[in-house]
Amino acid sequence: MKSMDLEAKSALQLDLARRILERMRDLGWDAGTRISVPEMARGFGVSRSPVAAALALLAAQGIVEPTSTRGLQVAKRLTDLDFGAVLPQSPLEELHRRMMRERSSGVLAPEVSEAELLARYGVPRGVIRKLLMRFAAEGLAHRLPGHGWRFVDTLVGEQAYNESYEFRMVIECAALRSPTFKADLDQFAQIRRAHERIRNAAATTAFDGDDWFSVNASFHEGLAACSGNRFLTEAVRQQNNLRRMQESSVFVDLPVERVEQSCREHIAILDAVEAGEMQWAEDLLRRHLKQASEFRLPG
Repeated sequence: MKSMDLEAKSALQLDLARRILERMRDLGWDAGTRISVPEMARGFGVSRSPVAAALALLAAQGIVEPTSTRGLQVAKRLTDLDFGAVLPQSPLEELHRRMMRERSSGVLAPEVSEAELLARYGVPRGVIRKLLMRFAAEGLAHRLPGHGWRFVDTLVGEQAYNESYEFRMVIECAALRSPTFKADLDQFAQIRRAHERIRNAAATTAFDGDDWFSVNASFHEGLAACSGNRFLTEAVRQQNNLRRMQESSVFVDLPVERVEQSCREHIAILDAVEAGEMQWAEDLLRRHLKQASEFRLPG
C-alpha cells in the first residue's frame, strides 16, 4: 500500500477509509454497531461508490464485517486500534503533508513549476498534478500561465499572523450570534471524544501533531457550521487551511501543557453552548483566540 505507484483511485479510497475509521472511533462506535453507507456518503460529501470501496478496504483489514442482513457492522473495538499498523497513510497524503511543511518553512518557494516538483519529489507527473489540484481546491495555490503554480501568502510575519486571529475572532464569534445557530449535539459528542483521546495521548509517544491539528480544526469548523451560514463556515475553513500551511509543523512540537489547556478551553466552550449560555460561549471563544494570538500558540 505504501508504494508511490499506488493508483490514484486506490489512494483516494485509502484516505477515505482512514477518515471513516477516525469518525467511527470518535463517535464511540463499538463492535456490532451497524454502518449505513448512505449516511456515510452524506457525512463525507461523496457518492456511495467511494464509501463502499473504502469500507471494503476496512473489511479486508477485519475492522468491519457483514451482518446477517447483508449490511455492515463494526467488527472490533476501535479505541485501542493502531491505525497506522492496519491502515497506513496513503502516499498522496504523506506527500501532501511534506509539501505543506516545506512551504511553511520556506524550503519550497512560493512559485514552483511542475518540472521542479517532479525533480524534487521523484514521483509521477499525475501525482504532482493531483496534489496541486488539491492545494487549489483548498484555496492554497493557483495555476500560473504555463506550467507554473503559486502558493497563497501564508501567515508569515507578525502582521499577517495578528490579522488572521483578528479576523477569526470576528468571524467565529459572529457564528455563535447567528439567529440560525443550532448546536449539533451528535457532532459535539464526537468532538469531545476526539479531545479526550488527544489529552490521553499528549504525554505519550502516541501523540500525533497532525491528528491534533485536525481535531482542533474540526472544533472551530464545527462551531461555525452550527451557525447555518455557509459563508461563515467557509471563512473558518479557509483560515484553517492557511493555518495548516503555516502551523502544522508547530503542532508536532507543542508542549503537553498547551495541548491540555487548549482541550479544556474547547470543551468549556462546548459546555456553554450546550447550556444555552451563548454570550458566555462567545466570551470564552474570544479569550481563547486572543490568548493564542498574544502568545503565538496555535488555538
